[in-house]
Amino acid sequence: MIRPIVAYGDPVLKKEAEEVEKQHPGLPELIEDMWETMYAADGVGLAAPQVGLSLRLFVADGSPFGEGEDGDPGCRDFKRVMINPVLFDLSEDETVMEEGCLSIPGIREPVTRSVRIGVEYFDENWNLIEEQLDGLAARIVLHENDHLDGVMIPDHIAATKRQLLQGKLRDIGMGKVKVDYRMRFLKSKKRG
Repeated sequence: MIRPIVAYGDPVLKKEAEEVEKQHPGLPELIEDMWETMYAADGVGLAAPQVGLSLRLFVADGSPFGEGEDGDPGCRDFKRVMINPVLFDLSEDETVMEEGCLSIPGIREPVTRSVRIGVEYFDENWNLIEEQLDGLAARIVLHENDHLDGVMIPDHIAATKRQLLQGKLRDIGMGKVKVDYRMRFLKSKKRG
């Protein structure tokens, strides 16, 4: 089932998400819904807070970035469910890249992130996994993990630039934005 994606301004996006319990009711269905929702919106990652649930869970599929000769090799076959992820060993080497977010459609901003990370998480079968990621795969995980900590792209940009975006961000929160996927807006009736 495709769920509406929560728009910028909803308090769930600014909260630190709760750990997921192994017996969380409906977890397999939630994960399936998140995949369906992410693909319907042409995303490469989706965190549970973006569908209105304050849970430490996200899905990510960076494989489109791994295609072709110029593709990022770290993204080939990079499709993950990460439950209760913990990041470690973030490299001091950083890179800047423009990022977008399904919860703030139409806004793309440069974000500085570590080039390499370690991450430990449970997969959808509750296997504990530890892996090292770099390049775009690391960036996707860092972006989605930010959602679990209540952090979004505007939190990564300078205050003056953020001030310039306030009108656009307010409009998104109120539903004054054109999107091709279902969204839930805080200050208006649900669209889609």
